[in-house]
Amino acid sequence: MIAASANLKIYIATRPIDFRCGHDGLAAKVQEMLRLDPFSGAAFVFRSKRADRIKILVWDRTGLVLVHKRLEGCKFVWPTIGDGVMRISPAMFAALFEGLDWRLVRPEEARRPQAAG
Repeated sequence: MIAASANLKIYIATRPIDFRCGHDGLAAKVQEMLRLDPFSGAAFVFRSKRADRIKILVWDRTGLVLVHKRLEGCKFVWPTIGDGVMRISPAMFAALFEGLDWRLVRPEEARRPQAAG
């Protein structure tokens, strides 16, 4: 799996894609559909029409990495289908990759300290 560090930018394409696309086809979709740079080091997540498969494209400074995952017996939770892209946090990405409902991942609110020390 891709190590989702705190500074990794993760973008989700909100429209399903043709899953016959490979490295170059997905890089072209990042440029054309999402209007982003596929060689920026960000992770780009795409889904199939049935929502049971995802492909993740990342440039790791030595080449394009393509991860393909298929869930058995369930579907990935996905935002409403439409044109565009949305950004998610690494924690949300980890939940998505595990097949969980990533929309439920929320940071706990910490109370603001009254005084330092």
